[in-house]
Formats: sequence, C-alpha cells, structure tokens
Amino acid sequence: MKILFLSPQPFYQERGTAIAIDLLLKSLSERGDSIDLLTFNVGDDRTYPNVSITRIAPPFAPKSIKPGFSAKKVYCDLFLFSDAVRLLRKNDYDVIHAVEEASFIAMLLGRIFRVPFVFDMDSSMATQMLDSFSWLRPFARPLHWLESLPMRRAIAVVPMCEDLAVKARRYCDGIVYVLKDVSLIGESPGSSAEDLRAHLNGNGPMLLYVGNLEEYQGIDLLLDGFAVLAKTNDTAELVIIGGKEEDIEKYRSKAHALDIGSRVHLVGPRPVENLGDYLSQSDLLISPRTHGTNTPMKVYSYLDSGVAVVATALATHTQVMTDNEAALVDPNPDALATKIEYLLENDVERSRLADNARDLVRREHSWAAFRRSVNELFGELDAKISQVN
Repeated sequence: MKILFLSPQPFYQERGTAIAIDLLLKSLSERGDSIDLLTFNVGDDRTYPNVSITRIAPPFAPKSIKPGFSAKKVYCDLFLFSDAVRLLRKNDYDVIHAVEEASFIAMLLGRIFRVPFVFDMDSSMATQMLDSFSWLRPFARPLHWLESLPMRRAIAVVPMCEDLAVKARRYCDGIVYVLKDVSLIGESPGSSAEDLRAHLNGNGPMLLYVGNLEEYQGIDLLLDGFAVLAKTNDTAELVIIGGKEEDIEKYRSKAHALDIGSRVHLVGPRPVENLGDYLSQSDLLISPRTHGTNTPMKVYSYLDSGVAVVATALATHTQVMTDNEAALVDPNPDALATKIEYLLENDVERSRLADNARDLVRREHSWAAFRRSVNELFGELDAKISQVN
C-alpha cells in the first residue's frame, strides 16, 4: 500500500504518541508498505526502509510543543494541511493514515482527492480539551459531536484502548480495530543505565514513577500518598523519572512543603532505551494517573518489568489490567499509602502480581503481538479498499 501518514505532533520524541507512531511505521515498513510521513518541524528523524519523512516549515516555527491541545499545535496544523494538499496532488495514495486531529484534515482532503482515510485515535480530543480548559465545559456536547465526525467518515478507526473503541463503535460503520500498545522493554539493552539507588539516602525500598509530569498523570496524588506513607514508614524513598524543568521544580517545592523533600528524588528525563533497567531496580512501580481514559504507554513496560505495579482503579488502567496483575487502588492518598505499605510487607503478593503481569504482556502486548495485529488490520484495509475501487 502507498500511505500518506499524517502525524500532528513532534516526531520522533520519547513520549507516548510518538513512540506508538514509530512502532507502527516500523511494522508497516516490515510489511513492505510505502509510507510518506508528514509531521511537525520538531523531533528527530527515524530511518526505515520505504519510509520518507516530510516536515512542515512554518515561519516562526515553535522549538517545542507540549502534549495536548495548544495554540502552537493549531498553528502547525495549518501548515500540515497545506503540505498534505501538496503531497496529495503529487502522489497517488491508497489511504491516508491520520493521527488525532489530523483526522479532520484527512476527512476533508480525502473527500476532495477521493482517498479513504484511517482515523488513528490515540485519545479523546474532546475530553482532553474539556479537562484542560474548564471554560469549555458548557460546550461539551458540540465538542463531542465534532470529534465524532471523522469517526463517521473514516474507512477505519484505530483506537489504542477499549474505552476509545466503545466510543468509536457508536459512530463508525467501517472497521474499528484496537491496536494495543506494547512493552518497550524488549527494545532496551539494559546495560548503560545508572544505579538509581545512588540517589537514595539509605538502603530502604524504592518506589518508582516514570513519565511526564503533566497534571493528569497524578503526581500530586503520588506525593500526597507518599507523605501519608512516610508517617509510618521511615525507610521508603520515591524516585520520579521524567518531566520538564519547570514541572520538576514545581513538584520539588511541593515535596518540601509536605516535609518529604529529602525522600523524593526527581531526577529528570532518562533514555527510553534504558527503561527496562530502571524499572527493574525498583521495589514497586506506581501509576497514579487521575484523569483521562486512554492507557499510558509506560504501563505496558511496567507490567513487563518483573516488578509489582500499584495503579489507580480507573478506566485508564482497568481496561488493561485486573487485580490479578496489579494492585488497584482508589485515587486518594490514604488508599495509595495503605496499598503500598501492604505490598512492601508482602513479598509473595508482589511476586504473584509481577509474574501475572508479565504473562499478560507476553500474550497481548509484546512486539510479536503488535506486528500480528498490524498485519491483520492492514490486511482488512487492503481488502476493503480493493472492494471500494
């Protein structure tokens, strides 16, 4: 297949959507498809056979773009649109594969150029906007209606989790195929990561969080819960990997205000290729996410790490794991602290959860499982496009 791939975000960067796009490009390249990737000016190039990268070049181009809705993204999307027009005039494509808001570009241009499009649904755009901007809440219904339009017109919707798939099935008459994210530990050599315990004050248990420090990730909950734990456990320490400098300073200040500053270590970003080694050094992994329903990609590596996971009992987690694979807790500080304390005192339960979690990943979230899913999905698309033509 000849695919125009619209990626309205920085690519490549070590964050969830970009990593998922990279995995899909790698798999499509192995299939022998020909892909023209159109993406933002920000990011690092990746090289795969049959994959060509075109970057927008707007005047006053932003040097960084945060996850989620922003004025910078809207500005860059205008140039993504114009460059997509140029590529569609120049080349004959079998399908447009559009990520997130690029689905609106694909919906319009696909109709003009008579090319079917796939809506790669990494998150609910309407929900993200409503969570980020409270003043938009009176407009919730029209925002969700607007989001449904590309689902209604797409030849296929490819959500990354079951919660999004439920929404897609309400509107899409075509293919709705959940393309599950994968563990990234298989990509990790695990040989050059530093010893995280060198940051600690003693030899007590180490709790670990990995990911960005946006509000929806629940870092406030994590620190509040650790402050409760610290009242009864004087040896546990918390390491937080990831985040921008301003967010790191914000949460450092909060940790000091909670009188846990000496036991909370915000060490900044680390290379994703060493993720497996970092995870394996911990005694417990924490995913305290409080908003959103899509599952953070780090969770699959957490589950593959051989270390027990504590996660909030919200759809973002429960659509992937049960209490057989992780310790699921109500999203409040006391519940989080109680569960962490229980697991730190129960080696057998920690081992049971870690073993079950790794079995789940091997079945459903490995690279081999992902590649099989991509082959099945694009096999269906091949057949459907052939019928239309």
